[in-house]
Amino acid sequence: MFNPGQKTVFTESPSAVSGKKKKRTAFGKFIRAILIALVLALLVKSFFLDAFRIPTGSMENTLVVGDNILVNKVAFSFHTPRYIPMTSISIPSADIFSTSSPDRGDVIIFKFPYGAGESNLNLVKRIVGLPGDTIQIIKQQVYVNGLENNYPQYAKLDRINKMPSGAPERGIFPADSNWNKDNYGPMVVPRKGELVELNAKNAVLWKSLIDRELGKNTLSVEGTVVTIEGKPVHGYTLTKDYYFVLGDNRENSMDSRYWGFVPEDTIIGKAFMIYWSWDPYVPSRKFYNLIEPLRFGRLFKIIR
Repeated sequence: MFNPGQKTVFTESPSAVSGKKKKRTAFGKFIRAILIALVLALLVKSFFLDAFRIPTGSMENTLVVGDNILVNKVAFSFHTPRYIPMTSISIPSADIFSTSSPDRGDVIIFKFPYGAGESNLNLVKRIVGLPGDTIQIIKQQVYVNGLENNYPQYAKLDRINKMPSGAPERGIFPADSNWNKDNYGPMVVPRKGELVELNAKNAVLWKSLIDRELGKNTLSVEGTVVTIEGKPVHGYTLTKDYYFVLGDNRENSMDSRYWGFVPEDTIIGKAFMIYWSWDPYVPSRKFYNLIEPLRFGRLFKIIR
């Protein structure tokens, strides 16, 4: 029964209770701030910027092993994520609008377009050929549409050990050519809407590209007849634009000379800055030597 004269007895002082409420409120604000920061970081990584580490020397000396670079993912188009954030699992994606077109000289990051089990491999190369361009390499000199293409400022070349013209190199693309890394082409870069003639002789050139566009192993050759999905064909109309890319380290780069063209839908973005660079070959055995591998001269360097 309620007793009007009964006094309330506190187990804690009012000031202590108020202090605990303030602590809980401050902790809740801190958690919310962390969650908001994580969501914003996820949105930025999914739509706008991403970071990659350079593991090989194929782009020396523009990019070297240990460089960490930033990539502008909206340099060419704004699109929905092509991969589940923080994973390499691909998902259906759609372009919302185009911002610009890839250009010759752009250093791009892209998903390796061919080969089972390698579709999650990120590569960095420089665009040399645009859709419709004719590419040829003569004694290491690159020609685009018959004109000399300037070497990148920091390109790495071996002027002594050149391969002679007409000496076929193992692994070169396409497999039935007599080309090599120093003498290549002429090769026309495929473009969207182009009708390519198909025959038993050139089917090997187009098979991987057409199979990828159709999403399955569909092109085959039976004697002198080329078939797609079992139906005889004499041609195929391309549905995507493609690019021809080279590494700046021309003697030690697996690029379009070896596996073909880069489809437009595999391009992740344009590399624009080295934000961190750590030389993995410099030993740091002692704590006070941990700063020695840091390449200060490469920090925040713009990629050209």
